[in-house]
Amino acid sequence: MSPIRRCWVGLAVAGLAACHHRTSPVAPRPARDPQVLLAEARRQFHHGAFTKALQALQRLTFELPPDDSAVAEVRYDIGECYFQTGDFVLAAHEFRQTADQYPASAYAPLALLRAGDANLRLWHRPELDPSYGEAALAIYQELAGRYPESPAAARAQLHVRQLRDGFADKAYRNGLFYFRRRAWDSGVIYFKHVIATYPESERAGDALLRLADTYKAIDYKDELRETCAHLQRFYPQAAARAKSCPADSSTAAR
Repeated sequence: MSPIRRCWVGLAVAGLAACHHRTSPVAPRPARDPQVLLAEARRQFHHGAFTKALQALQRLTFELPPDDSAVAEVRYDIGECYFQTGDFVLAAHEFRQTADQYPASAYAPLALLRAGDANLRLWHRPELDPSYGEAALAIYQELAGRYPESPAAARAQLHVRQLRDGFADKAYRNGLFYFRRRAWDSGVIYFKHVIATYPESERAGDALLRLADTYKAIDYKDELRETCAHLQRFYPQAAARAKSCPADSSTAAR
């Protein structure tokens, strides 16, 4: 074989070897231990790296066995990541799923609490749309029914008070709207609703004051005396601001 031919043959063999080297399959990376990944996700979460923690947690939902005790924690933490980044709709969904799918887990009552909290954060305009507030209240009440002795249920009661105050304020403002337009009957309905449904709220005393003003405006003397007596007996601080009550209203209910 001539030197030139041997040169071409050598180049061809070298080329084939190079092609073979480039197309060889790359060995897959070994799967990471789920517990190591979980520890990493926890560390990222506690350092405020919620987006990175979320990615690790979502990967864990595929890598952990369905019956692993850590799955409930992972789903709960996914909800917390969404909550901390302000995606309250997805947070509420994840918390709800955690509570429903793992009801015996220690994370179930916490998940219900946070599902209520997420809906509460979504309730931006109580005077317009009550749906998120109503959803939050229903979840808190469910929490109290399912896990009455849990610390989460005790914490939820603080939010229940906040929600009830919000609903009372909404109803009072509706009554005030009609009161200012002299639509007396409609105003009375809303004021009575506040007094009967939210007697512990600050708006209950205000509703009684406006109810007294209404009865004075339409000259309902008996109803006015009864309203003022109730006001003085149960809401003395509000009664001090009453301008429509007669001087002898305290004896009307005897």
